[in-house]
Amino acid sequence: MARYEIAFSGELVPGAQLEVVQANLAKLFQADAQRIAQLFSGRRVVIKNNLDEAAAEKYRSTLERAGARVEVIDPEAQLIEEIELAPPPPADPASQAAAQPAGRLVVAPRDEYMAAFANVDAPDFGVAALGADLQDGKAEVAAPDLDLSALSLAPVGSDMGQVKAAPAAPAPDTSHLRLL
Repeated sequence: MARYEIAFSGELVPGAQLEVVQANLAKLFQADAQRIAQLFSGRRVVIKNNLDEAAAEKYRSTLERAGARVEVIDPEAQLIEEIELAPPPPADPASQAAAQPAGRLVVAPRDEYMAAFANVDAPDFGVAALGADLQDGKAEVAAPDLDLSALSLAPVGSDMGQVKAAPAAPAPDTSHLRLL
């Protein structure tokens, strides 16, 4: 379901007077003169968004009767301008092979923006075959050579030298006290 927005850029319908339109919009929006002046600043202001088609048409007709020309826009349907990039400059394969370090990729700029990346030293990554293992195998780690002959285990239940808690002191005798 398409959702629409109402945008105003300060344009008036033909034959409308600015002061009359400002007064109409002030009455319509119940806004003060400062807010109405912001609407006529020349910038595009979205007045209402997330409207269905019927509500968007109702807003458009009401605002045009007040003298303001508005745009009803479907933000999802706006086309994105596609930019065609210039072809990369032709490269001389013989001079490129001589200057390229072994196992490294030389990036040729395709346009002015990509020229910043012309001197990047990037590894030449290839594409592995389907099902190939991409991770190197783990190297075997030798167990450390430790002499544990001087260590022994204590029998189960033996005292390992923990600090014993001090016995709790007896509670004081409070039988002779009374609350008044």
